[in-house]
Amino acid sequence: MARIAGVDLPHNKRIEIGLTYIFGIGRTRSQKILDKCGIDWGTKVKDLTEEETSKLRRIIQEEGDVEGDLRKRISLDIKRLMEIGCYRGNRHKRNLPCRGQRTHTNARTKRGRRIAIAGKKK
Repeated sequence: MARIAGVDLPHNKRIEIGLTYIFGIGRTRSQKILDKCGIDWGTKVKDLTEEETSKLRRIIQEEGDVEGDLRKRISLDIKRLMEIGCYRGNRHKRNLPCRGQRTHTNARTKRGRRIAIAGKKK
C-alpha cells in the first residue's frame, strides 16, 4: 500500500494519475515529480517498490506544500484578504464569486439554493 503525504493512493491506477489524489498535485506536477524520480508514468501504484515509494515521498516533501500545509496556507490567505477588507475579501465574506462572474443569474454553486420569496410576482 502506497501512502504518501497522508493519502492512500489507489492500487490499480497508474502512478501518474495516483499522485493526483494528493491535494496540490495535478497531472503536470506529478509528471515532473516522476521524471525526477526516474519512474515510468505508466507504472501501476501496486507495482512500486519500497525504494521508489520512499524516493517519491522525499521529493514531494522537498518540492513544497501539499495536503494539510497547502490547505492551511490557502485558508490563511483568504482570511488575510477578509481582514484587510479588499474586494476579494469582501466577496469571500458574503459567500459570492470573487473572480468577476455574473451573479444576476447563475452563481448557484457559490450562493446556494434558490429561495422563494412570497409576493414577488406582480
